[in-house]
Amino acid sequence: MSIATTDFGFVRGAAAVVPFAEHGERSVASKLIIAAFGFWVFLLSDVVMFSAFFATYAVLKDMTAGGPSGKDLFNISTVAIETGCLLASSFSCGMASLGARARADFMYYGGMIATALLGAAFLLLELRDFTTLIAQGAGPSRSAFLSAYFALVGCHGLHVTMGLLFLLTMMAQVHAKGYRADILRRILCFALFWHTLDIIWVGIFTVVYLMGVAR
Repeated sequence: MSIATTDFGFVRGAAAVVPFAEHGERSVASKLIIAAFGFWVFLLSDVVMFSAFFATYAVLKDMTAGGPSGKDLFNISTVAIETGCLLASSFSCGMASLGARARADFMYYGGMIATALLGAAFLLLELRDFTTLIAQGAGPSRSAFLSAYFALVGCHGLHVTMGLLFLLTMMAQVHAKGYRADILRRILCFALFWHTLDIIWVGIFTVVYLMGVAR
């Protein structure tokens, strides 16, 4: 067995190096598992939070305090355009993820830019809806129904805003550091977050808007 002395005076041999290498590999694997587990806990906590908002809305949707209901306020055509923007952004986000894994700049950056533009269009339309309702005197303080509505839809809009910031950060990281393994994992986390927001919006579109107009 060959034995050598390191710069720090420790004895290093073939039998000593292997355990340290194995320990290092286990440490890296453990960190990856912890990071993945933590991100899934974050997503699940978001789902639980939105479930609470949905439950609150379901309880308060008829408490209009003599004011307008969803049937009086909601413009289903505008909301349908918002939904189309967000669902299309989910497709472009998937294309960006494939481009990142293939290390194809055109597909990655093109997909991310399309996702950002569609997400921004969704937010602008939603903000226009909010300002229109408030101008009509149907703000969150008008009734319990509107308080629950603004809380649920506004919280989703806030998450989309955070998602856009996440997206811009990932574009900057790829531009600065390339398609490293840790960057690819972060892109995957962003894609999971964005797709989760799309799924939640489908629930909002169905429960809040479609059922609200049908009443």
